[in-house]
Amino acid sequence: MAFNNNNINSKSRKPLLSTSQSSLVTTLFFILLFTVPALLLLHTPKTSTCAPFSNSNNPKVWSGDLRASNFAWNRLLFTQSSPSRSLKIAVFSRKWPVGTIPGGMERHAHTLHSALASRGHRVHIFTSPVSNPAQVFAQQSESPNSSPRIHSHEGEPGKWRYNKGWEQFLEENRTEPFDVVHSESVALPHWLARDVPNLAVSWHGIALESLQSDIYQDLARLPGEPISPSFNNTLQGVVPKVLNEIRFFKYYAHHVAISDSCGEMLRDVYQIPQKRVHVILNGVDEDDFGEDLKMGVEFRSRIGVPKDASLVLGVAGRLVKDKGHPLLYEAFSRLIKKHPGVYLVVAGSGPWGQRYKDLGPRVIVVGSLNPTQLRGFYNSLDIFVNPTLRPQGLDLTLMEAMMSGKPVMASRFPSIKGTIVVDDEFGYMFAPNVESLLEALEQVVKDGAGRLAQRGKACRDYAVSMFTATKMALAYERLFLCLKDEAFCMYP
Repeated sequence: MAFNNNNINSKSRKPLLSTSQSSLVTTLFFILLFTVPALLLLHTPKTSTCAPFSNSNNPKVWSGDLRASNFAWNRLLFTQSSPSRSLKIAVFSRKWPVGTIPGGMERHAHTLHSALASRGHRVHIFTSPVSNPAQVFAQQSESPNSSPRIHSHEGEPGKWRYNKGWEQFLEENRTEPFDVVHSESVALPHWLARDVPNLAVSWHGIALESLQSDIYQDLARLPGEPISPSFNNTLQGVVPKVLNEIRFFKYYAHHVAISDSCGEMLRDVYQIPQKRVHVILNGVDEDDFGEDLKMGVEFRSRIGVPKDASLVLGVAGRLVKDKGHPLLYEAFSRLIKKHPGVYLVVAGSGPWGQRYKDLGPRVIVVGSLNPTQLRGFYNSLDIFVNPTLRPQGLDLTLMEAMMSGKPVMASRFPSIKGTIVVDDEFGYMFAPNVESLLEALEQVVKDGAGRLAQRGKACRDYAVSMFTATKMALAYERLFLCLKDEAFCMYP
């Protein structure tokens, strides 16, 4: 596989806006301001090509060229036997989780590529410097044939320099060419990616999503609350960024969308040809997340949830505004005035952590948790809440909670209602505002812990059929084989 590195220094420059251009940008922004929310509320993911959700434990009955499918590959059945071909895979990831508690994208990359390595593929990770190189060396020495090989360039830990990673890639590629290249979002910039034919990029966030998130964050302001200065500062910059992104996305050979609605957006708005857009949902390690009643009871006791608590809700992730914490903070502060036996457990770190503590003893903030602790956290809950204000996101926390046998409560966005809460039995949905969230919380209290436990069993069954690391890894493996050899593109 040949790669051209002549364009390494041809980085695009940000456009300087003239007065007339600034006016145009403002006009475009307000067009998007009013049309995007309407489109999101009216848009419903297509289900004509999908198996009935009531039979979600069964694999989808379908045949043909996988590149022509427009549904999540997780719904298909791929063999778990050893792959017929071992691939040499290059992965570009801004960070790799070693010795730290990773974010969602890093957790996805680690879970996916560790699974592919364990299936016999030779996975090379090109990433930023890690904080503990000795830990990486020990891990790779212990299991050299079943763990990804980490290539960290020199420099500050966690600070990704794509040019340095690209140089390392070219050196390794000269030794033995890679069969396929995988970029986690824009870890590999488009001016380099355009010369890589067998490349797939997984999109964990796009500029249009950021614009939509900013809109919903502003709509969530309480009466009398001033507009955020950062929101005003982004008005002129965000629309050119969206337009620029739509223009350069075509330079990536293949695109992996992590939700059904994101796949539709890449095809319909970003105008990527259908055969170059593939929907593969993220998965979570089934060994890390599962039902464990004893662990849940122990976790409750350890953090101070009283035995007579009538209901325990939980939220996890970054405690920042775009994850919807202003909504949950306000709605829960009203809820506990009427229902004294309801508790909220908050896992994660961020500026909203201290504010939650201000609500009193019925909100317990436990900070960031490692996977083992997260297992106890999920099992201690009656229901998991995700009030995200990011319309195209698909947080791993929702999948982890469902794998743990818990129902979910989430914002009514296309990505979530089209991929996660696809059946009313799986949980509750609400519009991204305080009143709608409070109404949903009241319904949860009314239903009670017993009814929630029934819903949790349905969630567990669905999650096992769709959101495991094994399902994700097998789908990516088939995609990578397809990019190398078209014979693998035909299913079954």
